[in-house]
Amino acid sequence: MSSSSTTLPLQNVTGFQRLGDPVVLALTMGFILLFVGWSLTDAEGLAAAIGGGFSWTAKYLGSFFQLLLLLTFFISLGVAFSRAGTARLGGLSSPEISTFRWLSMILCTLLAGGGVFFAAGEPVYHFVVSPPAFTAEAGTAEAVAPAMAQSFMHWGFLAWAVLGSLTALVLAHAHYVQGKPLQPRTLLYPVLGERVMTGWFGGLVDALCVIAVVAGTVGPIGFLATQMSFGLHQLFGIADEFSTQLVILALLAGVYMTSAVSGIHRGIQILSRFNVILALAIAAVIFVFGPTLFLTNTYLSSMGEYLSSFFAMATITADTAPDWWMKWWTVFFFAWFIGYTPLMSIFVARISRGRSIRETILAVAVLAPVATSIWFTLLGGSGIYHQLAGTFDLTEALNSFSFDVATLTVAEALPGGTIMAAAILLLTTIFVATTGDSMSYAIATVGAGHDEPHYLVRAFWGGAMAVMAGILLYMGAGQIGVLQQFIVLTAIPVSLIILPSLWTGPKAALAMARSQGLSD
Repeated sequence: MSSSSTTLPLQNVTGFQRLGDPVVLALTMGFILLFVGWSLTDAEGLAAAIGGGFSWTAKYLGSFFQLLLLLTFFISLGVAFSRAGTARLGGLSSPEISTFRWLSMILCTLLAGGGVFFAAGEPVYHFVVSPPAFTAEAGTAEAVAPAMAQSFMHWGFLAWAVLGSLTALVLAHAHYVQGKPLQPRTLLYPVLGERVMTGWFGGLVDALCVIAVVAGTVGPIGFLATQMSFGLHQLFGIADEFSTQLVILALLAGVYMTSAVSGIHRGIQILSRFNVILALAIAAVIFVFGPTLFLTNTYLSSMGEYLSSFFAMATITADTAPDWWMKWWTVFFFAWFIGYTPLMSIFVARISRGRSIRETILAVAVLAPVATSIWFTLLGGSGIYHQLAGTFDLTEALNSFSFDVATLTVAEALPGGTIMAAAILLLTTIFVATTGDSMSYAIATVGAGHDEPHYLVRAFWGGAMAVMAGILLYMGAGQIGVLQQFIVLTAIPVSLIILPSLWTGPKAALAMARSQGLSD
């Protein structure tokens, strides 16, 4: 089938279809109503139930999650450097989106607010509480490289590869070559055939993936509101209360809903480009006017430690590390990324049309992690520098997981002080907004089954996530934390949905190469 006929034509899509799959809508909205309703009626019972499931999943499935990410990364590299790597997604001879815009959208969407939120605090945490894979004494100069390396592991090659490599290939082949919709159920099409594309099971698959993304996105939206409220109070004396958080949520939702409604080629691109430019400006100021030599040496030694201790960190389990550490760090992060994978892959497949398989995989699984490691070194490395120098002591704040305090404290110690702290808060806000707009678009695409979901559906999902965050914040930030734990549970079904991509991804790459006359 030619590429010109692969995308479902809008004139053949009914108005009802453009508003979304009723199964996906019913199950997803049912989850939102159930979670909020249970929170309102029995918050302690909900927390206990999810906490129990969280602990069980981390203990018994954590190793499976780790193995899934490891296999995805190395298989995707094998595909990238194979002869099939020269095939182009969508069959176009040139990309639809320029390289800078494309990379901006990938970095901003996949890194998101979590990367900024954790970039300052996580390396300092691992510096004051030594990761189990290392023996260096916490708080000493010898602990710097291991602390950064552990952060690189959580936000590095494995995390990025699972988000948009093999699964994106499966979706791109099915969509652009076979004419299948950009929906999570399409990931199972090579295994189950047409039966997964129609009926209740396909709707269930889509709904489970949407629920994982809703849970994974509402958390950062809610935490951003608390972080911004705290930051505005510390910097400008604005009251740190629910009404302030509500105003922040409303403004944030307005930004990313407007961006999502305008589509990939306008609002989402513009927001991503602005964010990358702002991040580059902040990075330049930190590097030039901050502890330049310390940051340079830290990056080199930490990257070396990351590569040399890669498998030790990637394969550590609850048998050789404290149970609490595994479930709140490695397993939590890996499960979070797994939950995002289907919809992130939809986004990557959509924006990468015309790109080669090789450049898509290398951009997502190699270039983006390297950029992330540099960003973590600039923020987290600066935090460690000041922790070592005695400028501040974040031990107590980080032991209680108060990352909003840690982020602002580190930001204020950066060159520029209050101005830099305000810039970091703005950057975090736009990062979360880029996730909100891209995920609103992706969720709407899942429901509609084509590339141009109704603008009201995009706006609806953006608004629904903001409203859910607002309700949970009204009950207390602890409920956002409960939702964060629920992310790990959502990774269970999603991990099974993306598991076949370990072999269907390479097959899809080979099929695209053959159809383009690039492989025997």
